[in-house]
Amino acid sequence: MKKILFGAFVLVSTQLKAQDSTGALTISGYAEAYYQYDFNKPSDNNRPGFIYSHNRHNEFNLNLGFIKANYNAERVRANVAIAAGTYMNANYAAEPDLLKSILEANAGVRISKRKNLWIDAGIMPSHIGFESAISKDCWSLTRGLLAENSPYFEAGAKITYTTDNGKWLLSGLALNGWQRITRVKGNSLMSWGTQIQYKPSSKVLLNYSTFLGTDKPDSVRLSRFFHNIYGIFNISDKLGITAGFDIGTEEVFPGSNDKNTWYTPVLVIKYTFSTKWAIAGRVEHYNDKNGVIITTGSPNGFQTTGYSLNIDHTPFKNVLLRVEARNLNSKDAIFSRSAGLTNNNTFITSSIAVSF
Repeated sequence: MKKILFGAFVLVSTQLKAQDSTGALTISGYAEAYYQYDFNKPSDNNRPGFIYSHNRHNEFNLNLGFIKANYNAERVRANVAIAAGTYMNANYAAEPDLLKSILEANAGVRISKRKNLWIDAGIMPSHIGFESAISKDCWSLTRGLLAENSPYFEAGAKITYTTDNGKWLLSGLALNGWQRITRVKGNSLMSWGTQIQYKPSSKVLLNYSTFLGTDKPDSVRLSRFFHNIYGIFNISDKLGITAGFDIGTEEVFPGSNDKNTWYTPVLVIKYTFSTKWAIAGRVEHYNDKNGVIITTGSPNGFQTTGYSLNIDHTPFKNVLLRVEARNLNSKDAIFSRSAGLTNNNTFITSSIAVSF
């Protein structure tokens, strides 16, 4: 499978589409290779543990490559995507071997003849966040701390209603857990999610998503309630702004009224010079002083501010070349380097992505 995906990287853009009287089958693919240099020079070439995408230092590698089959009919749809890369290695580490290569596998049925009301089930992209695993679809080359430490994918079932004018999307989800395909051993409860999207115009998208559940077995169950809020504003054909804020709470101990809280504000600004050139900058802060999501063992926990700037070049319609400089600065010395721990981490990432 890896040989196939790497080979596809050098192919000219192709797409196979077969149609019948009831629907259409589309085969597509994507490959993103990258090189990253971390100035802290980690001895094992691994980026910090809270980085799951583009997470290798000083080597050429594949972040994500996949082949996808998509079937769409009037009242039936399905997706299957098989993938490889360092993104898959990091994010699917807890899954059984047979599931480690499944980026997506879901099926859906429209249950109303007149309305856009669907039920989908399987392994799906997360309903949380404005950044996905597919780098070319994101304004910044690397994923923000917000995206890295909330679900990229989920397994379960969802019901989704989209209004006739396309302005509102409402969704309710039953999930196996917080970025889980297989449920945590010893956990007998489902987790739940909701999503509300509003598009007042073609230039504005507002989103509010939630997660309610647990990521632990029943014996040590801690209830988690997470809120994901963001807005995407295309001010003009050239200028776009995305503003987001996540906040979550989790019980300090089972049944406790006391909660540990973490939160993440982020701002991304993108300017498109032409059809071939664009630039984007990001400012973010992640505050998890109690270590609910990111454990550091340091006095102030994980309290980190980040800045990034990337330049994008699109020489062909299906090719994206990117370079990004990024800095993370923490309240405590949590980043490893040869001389010891430091509170600063600077790294440069470059990538080439091809879709077909």
